[in-house]
Amino acid sequence: MGNGKDAATSDAEFTFVSPVVKYLLFVFNFICWVISFVMVGIGVYARLIKQAETALACLTVDPAVMLMVVGIFMFIVTFCGCVGSLRENICLLQTFCISLTVIFILQLTAGIMGFIFSDKARGKVTEVINKSIIHYRDDVDLQNLIDYGQKEFRCCGGEAFTDWSQNIYFNCSEKNPSRERCSVPFSCCIITKVKELFNSMCGEGMQKLDYITAGQYVYTDGCIDKLVNWIHSNLFIIGGIALGLAIPQLVGILLSQILINQIKDQIELQNYNARHRSDPWS
Repeated sequence: MGNGKDAATSDAEFTFVSPVVKYLLFVFNFICWVISFVMVGIGVYARLIKQAETALACLTVDPAVMLMVVGIFMFIVTFCGCVGSLRENICLLQTFCISLTVIFILQLTAGIMGFIFSDKARGKVTEVINKSIIHYRDDVDLQNLIDYGQKEFRCCGGEAFTDWSQNIYFNCSEKNPSRERCSVPFSCCIITKVKELFNSMCGEGMQKLDYITAGQYVYTDGCIDKLVNWIHSNLFIIGGIALGLAIPQLVGILLSQILINQIKDQIELQNYNARHRSDPWS
């Protein structure tokens, strides 16, 4: 009789669900859950303080709204993973696993499509940069971003420094009353001496000059070619970043699928034990 009780107790205590897998998946989701909170918070804050709506016309989607949407979606998915792993809920875990798989496939598809249709991707980037040039003075954040990009890549405009004529302040039209007419932003200027007193009007009248003469004072090459060259020379770094983003997703998919299978095995074991307790002769 004692051996029978010990066997029953042993069966009741045995579980297919690994605590390591269960809590590793929980920690993984909890970290992503906290990140999603931060993303939503930053998105809401940026949306509240952002007043210059016209500056966002250069972008297809408001970055703040995009951050909130991605954060909310990430919050829901990781919530399913957190609760699903703790409660051993197959439905929530399957929702998490399927969502992560779909995201991974979409990212992979986007990368492949971007590589195959690189010309169209370049055209889209050109369109975004040209719209950014048009709205350069409409928003301080956009202005700082463009200035940083031009200084970092040592470039000016989209395809050439004369692209700045698209902006109403830098336009070379005779009707333009701006004192910056036919100029380029200071971020286009070639700074030869670090200790030299910086002149913020160093780009004044540069569009009136020919390409070679202007090249002595400002960067004349466009930022699009510079960006493409930078991507080509840093493919290993970009690939490493892409791999770094893909690995956690694959780990999440793998852990959730392992846990789902373990829970299913545990349910089968419980059903088997329940049948044999009710009918020991079956």
